[in-house]
Amino acid sequence: MSEWYLDFVQIGYEPKENEMICIFRVEPDGISMEEAAGRVASESSVGTWTTLAKLPDRIKNLMAKVFEIDGDVVKIAYPLDLFEEGNIPQLLSSIAGNIFGMRALKNLRLEDVIFPEEYVRNFKGPQFGIEGIRKRLKIRDRPLTATVPKPKVGFDVDEYAEVAKEAWMGGIDLLKDDENLTSQNFIRFEKRIEKVMKVRDKVEAETGERKSYLVNITSECNEMLKRAKLVADYGNEYVMVDIITAGWSALQTVREECEDLKLAIHAHRAMHAAFTRNPKHGISLDVIVKLARLVGVDNMHVGTGVGKMVGKADEVRRLTDLCRNDWFHLKPVFPVSSGGLHPGLVPDIINLFGVDVIIQAGGGVHGHPKGTYAGAKALRQAIDATLQGISLEDYAESHKELKEALEKWGHLKPK
Repeated sequence: MSEWYLDFVQIGYEPKENEMICIFRVEPDGISMEEAAGRVASESSVGTWTTLAKLPDRIKNLMAKVFEIDGDVVKIAYPLDLFEEGNIPQLLSSIAGNIFGMRALKNLRLEDVIFPEEYVRNFKGPQFGIEGIRKRLKIRDRPLTATVPKPKVGFDVDEYAEVAKEAWMGGIDLLKDDENLTSQNFIRFEKRIEKVMKVRDKVEAETGERKSYLVNITSECNEMLKRAKLVADYGNEYVMVDIITAGWSALQTVREECEDLKLAIHAHRAMHAAFTRNPKHGISLDVIVKLARLVGVDNMHVGTGVGKMVGKADEVRRLTDLCRNDWFHLKPVFPVSSGGLHPGLVPDIINLFGVDVIIQAGGGVHGHPKGTYAGAKALRQAIDATLQGISLEDYAESHKELKEALEKWGHLKPK
């Protein structure tokens, strides 16, 4: 039987320009690396567990080909005809489907996918991207700021709106729902969007700054579409979607609706670590970021490198590049840095990301000794100081909110 699997191994094969290349990390279980790689290529393309009595040449041409094995890293080329145009679920059912359950493998990890232009052109990508978001918010030369009211769930509508007001008045640009705040009985979606948008309009009038609300519409797909329409009716610019838990087909549907409604999409990556965290098995965040950009989110969480979430600086830098680098016709995505951030970490974040980043601080705003308004001011002050090349400690001498934040957190990197 191994001979059949070895038919999928063609070391030295040169992939065609329009073939998709997948890079796997493979750990065999009692078989050779060549056979293990062949099994992955077979199961993810046209193969089965045994030889077939008849296999037309035209189908042989659809066989995936293992063209390089370097240690435990395996590269496989896939003819593009294997994939339906513009269908992310079908793609993943192929290159990240049954192969993860094969008993002949101890571990398997999809590290990267190199998409040919012929495949990418079937996707619209981000509707707005970094430049479009900056234009809508009229913020050109600094990172954007965002915050999640804390505690993340439990507020009623009035309490939530009050926190929103304090954060926006203090200088936060984007109020964000938490990933598990949708439409619970203590804060129904319809009431929340109504109340928060009234507050937003008042704050904009008072401050002269543009503000927006990353409102979580995650739900059953038809319900998400209804919520997106309601968000647009209230004049908001954004929706937020938990893209992993909602699913790729739902995200693709929401992306189409949001184009009609002129809404940007903030992508939250909740649940990703269930399959991205293990370095030996699962799917890398690189793949998730690429898929999200293909479908067309405008913001994407990529970690901090210094906060409480898993993800070292080199990984965060790589994911940020995947969000912002030139990629055929696709607009760049705003990377979001979040998870355990506070004003004392702002220089590290700007050093890592540059100015094209959304700095999201939850506890680092609302945990300020003087409350949310002061916490928001401290975050903006830390950004101003860093962009002016002034140390936070020196700037804090004339900015009391930043001084109080530094007295509480310093430059602490939470775990």
